[in-house]
Amino acid sequence: MAKKNQKNNGAAVATATPASGSAAVAEQQRQPADAALRRELLRSMLLQRRFEERCAEAYALGKIGGFCHLYIGQEACGTGAISVLREDDYVITTYRDHGQALARGISPRAVMAELFGKVTGCARGKGGSMHLFDANVNFLGGHGIVGGHIPIATGVGFAIKYRGGDQVIICFMGEAAVNNGAFHEALNMAALWKLPVIYVIENNRYGMGTALERASAINDIAERAAAYDMPRAVLDGQDVLAVRQGIGEAVERARRESIPTLIEVRTYRFMGHSMSDAVSGTYRTKAELEEYLKRDPITLLRATMQDAGELSDEEVAKMDEEIKAIVQDAWDFADQSPEPPPEALYEDVLAETTT
Repeated sequence: MAKKNQKNNGAAVATATPASGSAAVAEQQRQPADAALRRELLRSMLLQRRFEERCAEAYALGKIGGFCHLYIGQEACGTGAISVLREDDYVITTYRDHGQALARGISPRAVMAELFGKVTGCARGKGGSMHLFDANVNFLGGHGIVGGHIPIATGVGFAIKYRGGDQVIICFMGEAAVNNGAFHEALNMAALWKLPVIYVIENNRYGMGTALERASAINDIAERAAAYDMPRAVLDGQDVLAVRQGIGEAVERARRESIPTLIEVRTYRFMGHSMSDAVSGTYRTKAELEEYLKRDPITLLRATMQDAGELSDEEVAKMDEEIKAIVQDAWDFADQSPEPPPEALYEDVLAETTT
């Protein structure tokens, strides 16, 4: 197995996976994405960026309450990963979930209304920023407890296998979650029982304000999978095409052989940990941020497409204006939607489990 130790410094990183799975499928995943796909990936990432920028504005105006964690800078991770899934596959994630919810197909209106705490939101205004959920697209949350959703993902993988299906589930997490006991128990069980789960670590270098090097005994955290004899990979999280390729290989392995994979996607958030930490100047330098901004995932894909003659400045401007209009519509819809009625407090508390 090829390996390359490299600090998460924003440069391209090596991809490494054991040689299990179909060689034909792997070769197919290595083929360049066509122009239409690249355009769709760009549009998805740009929608997430413009949506999150308006979320920051809405939070400052008091329209969004509680906690709010923006995905700006990490768009390539969720976009590339989710783009290889089928409609009947599953996604589960952390509280930094807005971008992934949009990438999975929850409407901007439903997401914004949820953030505004309105009854028209995807969780009827009860979940808010950290708990987006929509069973219609198999988006299983948005979870506020660090690492708490990893065993849930493993349980979904067990259910898929128990029912004899060929679906997979992608479980997103931050790098700080790997120091949680639930992480190790879940991965051990998934490897032992051969469950179709792809565990994706979005390593943005900081758990709140603590650098990875201060919290983890090893910096190449994908290597933790070795303890469970599990395939693993390290991907460049600022390159949406690299993410799509690497996750695609893991998805096919899980679908065909029911083998789980641990993937470390090295990325960087351009904003603070949350809106209460918008500047984040106390734990990282301005120079560090500026260095990572040079590898903005949207800028990188746009440059690739323009160099290939697939996209003009005029087309980019038109796409941007269309997306801004969609986000404004989502804002207006959320603003005008009603709040949940008081009796909603008693709904969805208990469920009848027998007939």
